[in-house]
Amino acid sequence: MRPGGFGFLAPNAGQTTNVKSSAEAVSRMKDEIEQTKALTDRPFGLCVLPGDPQTDQFTAPMVDLAIEEGVKAIAYVGDRLIPELFAKIKDNGLILVYRALNNPSVEQFETAAAMGADMVVVTGFDHGGDLPYKSISTLELIPQVVDAVDIPVLADGGIADRRTVNAVFALGAEGVYCGTVFIASDECPANKTIKNFIVSNNADSLILFRGAPSPYYRSIPTTLALKLQQMSRQGAANEEIGKLMRGAVRNALVNGDMKNGLATLGNGISNIHAIRPVKEIIDDLTHDVA
Repeated sequence: MRPGGFGFLAPNAGQTTNVKSSAEAVSRMKDEIEQTKALTDRPFGLCVLPGDPQTDQFTAPMVDLAIEEGVKAIAYVGDRLIPELFAKIKDNGLILVYRALNNPSVEQFETAAAMGADMVVVTGFDHGGDLPYKSISTLELIPQVVDAVDIPVLADGGIADRRTVNAVFALGAEGVYCGTVFIASDECPANKTIKNFIVSNNADSLILFRGAPSPYYRSIPTTLALKLQQMSRQGAANEEIGKLMRGAVRNALVNGDMKNGLATLGNGISNIHAIRPVKEIIDDLTHDVA
């Protein structure tokens, strides 16, 4: 079988405004699923971020929607492993791809595998967006998890070209989970200002700071990001910093706002040198994969 890509619709796929209810979220996602089906006859997945089952109003309806619409896979993202949710996904024949968000530990993946995960995504500190508690690189984590579980391991963090794919495959990964490289694609609706930054800079251009709900974030050096970095260095509480982050990613990625926005990118920008079609990116990533 020829190697290729498998896409997941993120929880807010295609959206530029916040939803006001779970019903609205499901309605919007249903539209995105229908649009995706109109574009391809190939399988795709849906991503969920489960919270506290007592208060989470979004995950269960999204899983129900995936089942109803014949979506083939669920990317289960988060550190809260909920047996009932695992069972529902598996009992309805969906592929369960588990990615730990802030705690990508061997123990976490062993538990997920025992609960029925079909494959796991190992996120190193090179990742963009919500960063783990510990600053352990993708290359350090991959062989640890490969040696601990008997299911396929996908590498996430810092992977943006065929060389980085080859590196994680040499360590035992059987696939990759990429984000930043696809922001710099023709098809991505991200603002051109952000795309141009990606292809014109490298990992040394990004800045790191504490925040919330995740412990760390990496961003391009916008005015807001530099302020948050200063607050972080001065000992401000993560929650205080997190309050100033609300809506900031949308400001940057959608509006190109380099003053009030945040663009959380991975270290893989060092290997992204052009804005390309998605097909060209996938062909490059899979170039040396048998």
